[in-house]
Amino acid sequence: MSASPTPFGRLVTAMVTPFAADGGVDLALASRLATHLVEQGSDALVVCGTTGESPTLTWDEQHALLLAVKRAVAGKALVLAGTGSNSTAEAVEATRQAAALGADGALVVVPYYNKPPQEGLEAHFRAVALAAPELPLMLYNVPGRTGCSLAAATTARLLDCPNVVAFKAASGSTEEVSALRAACGTQLAIYSGDDSLTLPMLALGAVGVVSVASHLVGPELRQMIQHFFAGEPHQALALHERLLPLMKGLFCTSNPIPVKAALELEGWPVGAARLPLVPADTSVRESLAVLLAALRPT
Repeated sequence: MSASPTPFGRLVTAMVTPFAADGGVDLALASRLATHLVEQGSDALVVCGTTGESPTLTWDEQHALLLAVKRAVAGKALVLAGTGSNSTAEAVEATRQAAALGADGALVVVPYYNKPPQEGLEAHFRAVALAAPELPLMLYNVPGRTGCSLAAATTARLLDCPNVVAFKAASGSTEEVSALRAACGTQLAIYSGDDSLTLPMLALGAVGVVSVASHLVGPELRQMIQHFFAGEPHQALALHERLLPLMKGLFCTSNPIPVKAALELEGWPVGAARLPLVPADTSVRESLAVLLAALRPT
């Protein structure tokens, strides 16, 4: 198979949402963080995704974040909005709003909790795609969070919607990439949804990663991906092995608790996650400090 397209670049950061001391969204800090992430190698940013705590953001907060980040990185990176929901009507409206506000794409997660059958998933994503046909969509499969999985055959049927262009594979299995490649060929751009599986997924046909670790090691992740596509597997593997402890450490408890703690340790006062998530405890912070120190020059 020939190389798949890269509609959102190689390195996409699933961006955290910074909160101020009063608990409100800190739009100024979000803008600065977005600029920093792009300077560190991100081709695109996802706002209001799971890492951005979309379940606890109001619609007004989500719209304000999208506009602020879009202004901050205009002309330098693409901005995708997380528009998924377990209500098709809500996902349709959120996707329409994202398109109207100038998003460059939308990340649409599999409906969670209600566990629809494949026919329901197909109808759900088809409705979202038709609601904003000009907006490129990345379908997002994360069964560990949603309770059901989008099958490769269902995804293939959705490719008759021209704006279904990408897939975030976060099942925790590299076999998902092979199944999608077999069903969809090169028409679908597959992105790893797990930092630690990025390199093996690239070897199986993925084009990049939607990353959490890139908040902290963006240049290294970008270099790893570049080495792979330059035909330098040994250099890519060396970077993968160096970064793997941090990649794993950032998921020692529910995302985005660890990455927000790590950012705080690095001097980014992004605030704790909103309830029902809680701040990282002392042991998590100490572990992250050790992992970060191991990656920083002395």
